[in-house]
Amino acid sequence: MRTVNPPTAVRNLGILAHVDAGKTTVTERILYLTGATYKRGEVHDGTTVTDFDPQERDRGITIFAAAVSCDWDGHRLNLIDTPGHVDFSDEVERSLRVLDGAIAVFDAVAGVEPQSESVWRQADRHGVPRIAFVNKLDRAGADLDTAARSIRERLRTVPLVVQLPIGREDAFTGVVDLLRLRALVWADGEDTYAEGPVPDGLREEALRRRRALEEAVAELHPAALEEFCERSALSEATLRSALRDLTLNGEGVVVLCGSAYRNRGIEPLLEAVVAYLPSPLDVPAVREAADPAAPFAGLVFKVTATATGRLTYLRVYEGTIRKGDAVLDARAGRTERIGRILRVQADRHVDVDAAVAGDIVAVVGVKSASAGATLCAPGAPLVLEPPSVAAPVVFVAVEAARTTDTDRLAVALARLAEEDPSLAVRTDPETGQTVLSGMGELHLEVAVEKIRRAQGLDVRVGRPQVAYRETLVRGVSGLLYRHVKQEGGAGQFAHVVLDVEPHAETAFAFASTVVGGRVPKEFVRAVEAGCRDALAEGPLGGHPVTGLRVTLTDGATHSRDSSETAFRTAGRLALREALRGGVMALLEPVVELTATVPDDCVGAVLGDLAARRGRVTGSTTRSGTAVVTATVPLAELFGYATRLRSRTQGRGTFTTRPSGYAPAPAGTGLRPT
Repeated sequence: MRTVNPPTAVRNLGILAHVDAGKTTVTERILYLTGATYKRGEVHDGTTVTDFDPQERDRGITIFAAAVSCDWDGHRLNLIDTPGHVDFSDEVERSLRVLDGAIAVFDAVAGVEPQSESVWRQADRHGVPRIAFVNKLDRAGADLDTAARSIRERLRTVPLVVQLPIGREDAFTGVVDLLRLRALVWADGEDTYAEGPVPDGLREEALRRRRALEEAVAELHPAALEEFCERSALSEATLRSALRDLTLNGEGVVVLCGSAYRNRGIEPLLEAVVAYLPSPLDVPAVREAADPAAPFAGLVFKVTATATGRLTYLRVYEGTIRKGDAVLDARAGRTERIGRILRVQADRHVDVDAAVAGDIVAVVGVKSASAGATLCAPGAPLVLEPPSVAAPVVFVAVEAARTTDTDRLAVALARLAEEDPSLAVRTDPETGQTVLSGMGELHLEVAVEKIRRAQGLDVRVGRPQVAYRETLVRGVSGLLYRHVKQEGGAGQFAHVVLDVEPHAETAFAFASTVVGGRVPKEFVRAVEAGCRDALAEGPLGGHPVTGLRVTLTDGATHSRDSSETAFRTAGRLALREALRGGVMALLEPVVELTATVPDDCVGAVLGDLAARRGRVTGSTTRSGTAVVTATVPLAELFGYATRLRSRTQGRGTFTTRPSGYAPAPAGTGLRPT
């Protein structure tokens, strides 16, 4: 049984980054350095602890968020290694919801890349404090200053660089700690650094950078400014305290550097985690600040099915949970019993007797709670805000190759959607096909492959399709709709008058200007509900409708036959009639694409993007490599990876991130006649 760490000695943190920035290698080095593992795991060898799924090892990328735990300097570190590919951004979202802090990993050559920026914005929304680690300083073209400048320009935050590299590119051997003005040097083959004085050739530069750090901190921190004005300098203690405050309030980001692959810079990174990132006591309280004696409350952020049963991953916010405890699923109103509590080490688990406020654990025995559910003490019910779930943008039709496997496929798909809420399963009412929706082509490919491997099912998959939307271009005013139904007994009567107009600011807005009580408030709410029902299918192709405002301007009731049901029906049918009478437009999802290609292939890549209706928004060149950014319809990017490889002789790479919706060409996605 493990020692229970007090909340002040716990750090719940995520590792965030773009694909290939090195976050999994950073996680592996942290586990190795803290003694949680006894051998360095390597991504290219398929020996990492956190990328344990066969698909992750085959593809060399992180797909599923993996939780690990280790000890450092008397602190318990609960780490979640998150995916870096845009298709799995919902996995990052669920992880950020339960984390207190994060390490953002950046490539020292590329700086802030598109998905780095996306996950940074996600962390901003959740108010998660971060420190930055500029990785791969041993690579050709690596430059800490350039990476810090991209952090300032693209992330709009103040980089507070606390280290100076010793040596450039392949000659990178260590760093100067600017707070203590000491050199930390790693010899080849050594896991820990040797500390010594700053080399003579770097002394002047180190003093200049220390001064710049003091000035940057003094500009942002009132107490530091006061000391700086009095002494024209800041003490090490003041700098540390101010850096922690600026990290917690998000006004600045501490920047460290190193090479995770060569095991250089990881110890100072761990020291910064303990010094600057928050404990559970530093984050806003649910009811009482991470009190182990309070009534239990925890949030489910991940569910997985394993060969030995269902694992429910849980962040404990308050109280203590023990084996055998009864807990309430507050959202479902169902009581569950905790069979086992597990300390998680990726795909390995260690049984523990209890978990306290601030812990991240997995529990066995909870049969139905899904991601986003609140588990709490039955006598103190509480509902915590669940993580948001993005709407799917790509879908495919799936079916079992053998009709005898149809039921097994349905069960497997339901389990898949339970594990990953960003996947959705539905039956197409017109074709009867089973449709699987997700966040991208790779997301769906991984999901289907998981069914094939885990269930041994032969699955047929249709061509990917995108999720279109319909919007109103020109509306109608004064549309009168009367709903009258009389079939013996009580009938239905509702009379509504609607103004329907485009509204770009929100997906749907509803207002009522009815006066004199001509439509009672409860019937107004029913009309709004009916209008929302009508948004599910638009008149062009049966796609969801967005971007309109409905105003109820008048109406009438019947003393006996009017009801909420009648007015809800009237609202639904009236809006459908208004949409048919207005001018509608089809919208398609678009993405921001960033392609990194050799200089001599730029022309071919630009021509291909133009053929895919892409709009180039920028192009920069560095060291013989061009970085092209463009806005491209998602529907045009199916199979783009293969085409880019052929156009660049296998040397080109690209990433995408969602960029909203844009008008689709005439005739796209229309309802067949």
